[in-house]
Amino acid sequence: MDVVNKISNIAGKYFALIIIIFSVIAFLVPEWFSSFGSYITILLGVVMFGMGLTLKASDFKLVFTKPIPVLIGVVAQFSIMPTVAFVIAYLLQLPAEIAAGLVLLGSVPGGTASNVMVYLAKGNLPLSITMTSVSTLLAPIMTPLLLLIFAGQWLPVDPMSMFMSIVQVIVIPIILGLLVNKYFPKTTEKGASVLPLISIVAITIIVSSIVANNKENIASAGILVFLSVLLHNGFGLLLGFYAGKLCRLPVQDQRAISIEVGMQNSGLGVALASVYFTPLAALPSAFASAWQLITGTVLASQWGKSEVPNKQNTRVEEQSNDAAVEKKKLTN
Repeated sequence: MDVVNKISNIAGKYFALIIIIFSVIAFLVPEWFSSFGSYITILLGVVMFGMGLTLKASDFKLVFTKPIPVLIGVVAQFSIMPTVAFVIAYLLQLPAEIAAGLVLLGSVPGGTASNVMVYLAKGNLPLSITMTSVSTLLAPIMTPLLLLIFAGQWLPVDPMSMFMSIVQVIVIPIILGLLVNKYFPKTTEKGASVLPLISIVAITIIVSSIVANNKENIASAGILVFLSVLLHNGFGLLLGFYAGKLCRLPVQDQRAISIEVGMQNSGLGVALASVYFTPLAALPSAFASAWQLITGTVLASQWGKSEVPNKQNTRVEEQSNDAAVEKKKLTN
């Protein structure tokens, strides 16, 4: 298991680089990865099951004990990102498929990789995990609704079918993971070191298959998609931070909300775009898989080097034990 831990740690550290390398390979040799396209939803379900294995009922306790930061963060998540995506699509006059794909990226919940970034940034890790969990469980309702509002003008949206897909691909695997973790804790603990590696492999395959099946589209629209994703992610991180700041939340909470808002569940975006829109609509989420890891890592590194203001030192000490426990559970 030590070898698996080392491989998993290395893969997690260089996740963004791995995504980029395999994306380039998939672009140059698409036949190696194109056949994986039909397994995207299954692979995403595996990732979500792994997320469920890392969760406990206690991860939702902030909803009841300190609901205000959670509420602010979740509202920011589902208001800032789809609105910014819509504005960018409108101002850049994006093609319909790319515009809808960018709005889809902005309408999905936060990704689990954000939890790692928040920990490295000395942010409020329990808040980050709670936000990821709550936004993910709200996704069956919020994602189709937001798409209907913001993307309906570009491509037709079937909210009920999308609701059922998100429940099947996201909610059910997470609940199964929670149940397995609750009733078979020893087994889960033994396999904990493998979970991040499995998630990394699954997401890499998902992104590579999208690149392989969209080689021509990337060649013609790649720069435009990248620019859209860059702006979307940047504004998400910035506005997420100021959402917490304007509400006068502690610096740790501001950092957590910033990263949670800026980093989306791009795997879900890829899966939904592939099923309900067009392959071209999956490109924003595929590009975001690598880019948001890069910006998240850079931002977390910078914040991690800075000290939390003195008035919050007591808060840091109170959360240190929780953070040490949560670090062991983080995936992606």
